[in-house]
Amino acid sequence: MTSPGSRTPRLRAALDGIPAYKAGQRPALRPGVTPFKLSSNENHHDPLPSVVAAIEDALKEIHRYPDYGSEALLSSLAQRFDVPVDHLSVGTGSVGMLQQLVQITSGPGDGVMFAWRSFEAYPIMTQIAGATAQMVPLDENDRHDLSAMLAAIDDTTRLILVCNPNNPTSTAVGEAALAEFVEAVPSDILVVIDEAYREFVDPDQVPDGLDFYRERENVAVLRTFSKAYGLAGLRVGFCVAHDAVTEAMRKVQVPFGVSTMAQVAAIASLEHEDELLDRVRTIVSQRAVMEEGLRAAGLHPAESEANFLWLRLGADTPSFAMACDEAGLSVRPFNDEGVRITIGEPEANARLVEVAAAWAATR
Repeated sequence: MTSPGSRTPRLRAALDGIPAYKAGQRPALRPGVTPFKLSSNENHHDPLPSVVAAIEDALKEIHRYPDYGSEALLSSLAQRFDVPVDHLSVGTGSVGMLQQLVQITSGPGDGVMFAWRSFEAYPIMTQIAGATAQMVPLDENDRHDLSAMLAAIDDTTRLILVCNPNNPTSTAVGEAALAEFVEAVPSDILVVIDEAYREFVDPDQVPDGLDFYRERENVAVLRTFSKAYGLAGLRVGFCVAHDAVTEAMRKVQVPFGVSTMAQVAAIASLEHEDELLDRVRTIVSQRAVMEEGLRAAGLHPAESEANFLWLRLGADTPSFAMACDEAGLSVRPFNDEGVRITIGEPEANARLVEVAAAWAATR
């Protein structure tokens, strides 16, 4: 007779080998050094007082379940982006929406296509669903190679993810290339344009995914309140898609996943969007200063349209990350490929450039 506890439960084989999600780390504490975290693409500005006040007021209702349908938030989003309410779905950040999109399109035997390297949750969500990741290398400029992605589509492809701007490489594809790509994708494949960093782009250079959604029923757009709106700790994102897609997403959503605090904070953020976007412009200007400083140091950041920069350093990646950590700065290294650096406080950005210049001088 088998004794209790001598055997472990049988779990899904599809989970074997799933890569662990790696969150950005805080820098090591060093005496006399103010630490700065530049590893998680967070908005370093404090929350708006008006948003904090809305959250504090909502605390009185934490003994109640949130509005299951997030109706007030959906109404605000519909008005802000001029889309029908039934073309909207909200969830726990854009990554929560991503999981729902994979669930409604893909399972064993199906293909989920995305560029690589791109957002590291893509292969995780794909493998959890039991689907197959169709990973297409970025081009020589660390951008999506849309021609190669079109060529890689096969009979199994059910979902295509285009991260624009791309995380972690900060690069974006332009309107003509994306329009040609979307037009060429078969209409029974869902194309998701992941725009988590949309607010940081130059709109004259990077197209608005919502324009493609309005033209084609197989295009969906992901946005989040975590970055430009500074609500990373509350986890609220949204998807804009045609009703067949959003109706399916509601079937797989986690009940009451978006908290009352998240809903009211998102609504308050939309009401004070001009103030928040002023902060975005400040971050973009700081991005330009850091980019110029890195180039002056002899380094070559990718052309950024996000709130972070990408340095392709290859085998030197760990060395650079260690130099930053020793100076009280945490950045996000990706194996032996490169480093992602979030734009932070001006003091942090200036220190990063100094560290990079000193490091580069030794190479």
